[in-house]
Amino acid sequence: MRPLEGLLVLDFAQFLAGPQAATRLADLGARVVKIERPDGGDLCRRLYTSELELDGDSTLFHSINRNKESFAANLKDPGELERVRVLVRRADVMIQNFRPGVMERIGLDFQTVRRMNPRIVYGQITGYGSKGPWRDRPGQDLLVQAVSGLPFLNGDADQPPVPFGLSVADMAAGAHLVQGILACLVRRGVTGEGGLVEVSLLESALDLQFEVLTTHLNDGGKLPERSSVNNANAYLAAPYGIYRTSDGYIALAMGSVTELGKLLQCPGLGAFPEPKSWFSRRDEIKRILADHLLTRTSREWLTALEKAGYWCSDVLSWRELLATEAYAALDWEQEVVRSGAVALRTSRCPIRVDGEVLKSSKGSPRIGEDTKRIREELGLDRPT
Repeated sequence: MRPLEGLLVLDFAQFLAGPQAATRLADLGARVVKIERPDGGDLCRRLYTSELELDGDSTLFHSINRNKESFAANLKDPGELERVRVLVRRADVMIQNFRPGVMERIGLDFQTVRRMNPRIVYGQITGYGSKGPWRDRPGQDLLVQAVSGLPFLNGDADQPPVPFGLSVADMAAGAHLVQGILACLVRRGVTGEGGLVEVSLLESALDLQFEVLTTHLNDGGKLPERSSVNNANAYLAAPYGIYRTSDGYIALAMGSVTELGKLLQCPGLGAFPEPKSWFSRRDEIKRILADHLLTRTSREWLTALEKAGYWCSDVLSWRELLATEAYAALDWEQEVVRSGAVALRTSRCPIRVDGEVLKSSKGSPRIGEDTKRIREELGLDRPT
């Protein structure tokens, strides 16, 4: 039995952050019913990360909506809205990420829902919070990254601001929403009452930077300075970064520069015995190191460093990673199947519970494919 079995989650969310949170609850055992418009459903069905499509929907939709049911409802239709209200009265969790004001107009905002179901845990994701001058700005991941300061931490000093190659604000917000929902469910087990959990993409993007932002708040307001040589962290000292070798790349984490010079037989690094210089003369050190590492293969360098316990790693492509025994040991992949035997190879839940790897073969639903069954099963057409 998975930890959340027996709980009913209604997923009104679209795109990435909210649906990802609902998928994680499904991974942990909850029954998740996705509430979608009959005419097109979740807009993410047509949001493509590549030209790849499966059974009429984007692979992005498939990957973040697996293990769910779909209930199609036109929330502007009073009869269909009332059926959804019956579902809300029976639900344990509700998730939505509409712009501020939308759910109030529909009559499914937290205050209204709480009157219908005092035990419900209501999860809400916005772009920039429900108050303030930015509340109505489009809450899209790249746009949130742009105002959060994140791109000024990436890339080398001579490059423009560089965003992450992933939707990190969306994914962090989804994880934060799950944390808040689980906390409220625990509290409900004690008090019997639900609650409102609110997260925003901006706050989640700021939280990703808590370590370096705290430094900025306490060092007189100095701005981070990206290294001009293989920048990997705008604050950390040399040798931190990824370096080219004669046949590939290696990553070097924190460590003594002078010890590194000895291990690599790089006499130029011996000129920096004072640890403070590893910060103040960071780029000078990294240039010397970068030139030296070009002279041998990645395996030669790693052999010398690993033997001494120096923090280092090879740098793998996905093709190389997936061929390793370490990746195989994770048992990371699963196949999910949509009704009609349409299969997708994807990742599993990253959480283990009682030693069990959490997998499910249920693929993402077609729009409204479970509507009739849910209406009959839960008696949604009976007078309330």
